[in-house]
Amino acid sequence: MGALQSLPGQPQYVDLAEKTGFSFEQIAVLHKRFKQLSHNEDTLLRDHFSQIPDLACNPIRTQIIEAFFDRRNFRQNGEGNVEEIGFEEFLLVMSHFRPPSLHMMAEQREDVRRDKLRFLFNMHDTDNDGTITLEEYRHVVEELLSLSETMEKNTAKSIADAAMLEVASISMGHMEPDEFYEGITFEHFLKLLTGIEVESRMNVRFLNMDTTTFCK
Repeated sequence: MGALQSLPGQPQYVDLAEKTGFSFEQIAVLHKRFKQLSHNEDTLLRDHFSQIPDLACNPIRTQIIEAFFDRRNFRQNGEGNVEEIGFEEFLLVMSHFRPPSLHMMAEQREDVRRDKLRFLFNMHDTDNDGTITLEEYRHVVEELLSLSETMEKNTAKSIADAAMLEVASISMGHMEPDEFYEGITFEHFLKLLTGIEVESRMNVRFLNMDTTTFCK
């Protein structure tokens, strides 16, 4: 994977700045945090993320961690997961949390929005088949509800099923039972979230940094 050996301003940093939108100073900050997480190694493993205290209690910690090892999030049209990542892959995933610039044109902002929603879709599409199924959606909802000690499993399942039915109804209209279990595609996902502003709300705080400040 793409371990980084250069200093800010050298060619590798210029390339990463163009790919991610981060400034040289921001890349240097993220590189320092990467080295802290990896214990000064050139690659990060899942176990390194598991040691982050603020992430340990996050109800969707599994999806967050896996997002860093998902080739779909490396902006290279790849698929499948990797066992370790270098700084370049870490930075590319982090760039999905960077808020859009206030100076962007409408078309650029829409591209950023689509990119961020694709990232969110990938987190829910855990089996990498291009759809979010009832079972995947149920798993996410149940995990979100798992922190409630008074929530029974059957209750969580019912809430998850009701939520998925609402998603299907909004994005696709009436669905037959066999269609319902096929899940929703990315295009349906986009339609579902029309009018909902998510671009500036995606941020990472569990790395002891606030990505909402990473905006030119």
